[in-house]
Amino acid sequence: MKIVKPASAGTLESSDIQIRVEPAEQPGIEVHLTSSVKQQFGKKIIQVIRDTLEEIGVTDAYVEAVDKGALDCAVRARTAAAAFRAADNTDYEWRVRS
Repeated sequence: MKIVKPASAGTLESSDIQIRVEPAEQPGIEVHLTSSVKQQFGKKIIQVIRDTLEEIGVTDAYVEAVDKGALDCAVRARTAAAAFRAADNTDYEWRVRS
């Protein structure tokens, strides 16, 4: 899935994350994370964002994430929503992960 425009999902409320996805200037997925728990959970949050993008077929993107204590399920949902919006794609395949 190709990212064609900037788009975002999420809020800056407690227990949420705001994800902004835009076209990449360089190949690959670049993630910039701002979080008060970055020291403890930053690597995990970034990995969840990367895994989610790879699962839906995004290979090139620049991502800005502002975390306010979101659980992994919220990170996945916000990342996918922002990516689909940024790709102008409405062919959603939502599913619940166990």
